Amino acid sequence: MTTIPSIACLGVIGKNNNPLHITIFPSAPTSTPLRTPLQFSLLLSSTLDIFEARSKENLTSGGGLSGDYGLLHAIDERLAAYGFETNTGVKFVVVVDMRGRGIGGEAPAGAGKGVGALGLREGEMKLVFRAMQAAYVRLLQNPFYDPDEHSPPTGRGGKKITSRRFAVDMRRIGESWTPGVGNL
Repeated sequence: MTTIPSIACLGVIGKNNNPLHITIFPSAPTSTPLRTPLQFSLLLSSTLDIFEARSKENLTSGGGLSGDYGLLHAIDERLAAYGFETNTGVKFVVVVDMRGRGIGGEAPAGAGKGVGALGLREGEMKLVFRAMQAAYVRLLQNPFYDPDEHSPPTGRGGKKITSRRFAVDMRRIGESWTPGVGNL
């Protein structure tokens, strides 16, 4: 059986570095998640240091813009974390399982046996981040959603995102993404 990369976890982190949403996906061959929800939460928290270091680097180099940070770090031989920061400071993190989805028979075009071993191309994750940002913007357009309730200005506490539509969108993004897919 051939395996291709799949998304193991999608995370949304607020501007005050508080977790807003985490969606975890099962992985092949056991169809169970690779890590517990607490472990994925810790993995997402570990990316905050990298976001901070890269944002300081952007400010000193004169870039000053947030955006696609690409590969944040390889967690182990199987998992890798990719990140994107919006201009409002909200961070999207995607943890990719390089051997996450088994496919029977031959690999589809563009997803050969070596894809997991070689990693992902530069633009493979941009589509995921674009879809995550679109879902987040739809959430912000909801008149009953108060972003300050989820990322309070004091930096303490904050509620998690409980919108069913947002959770369904995140699940759809994670389940439908494969390397080389055209749209989500």
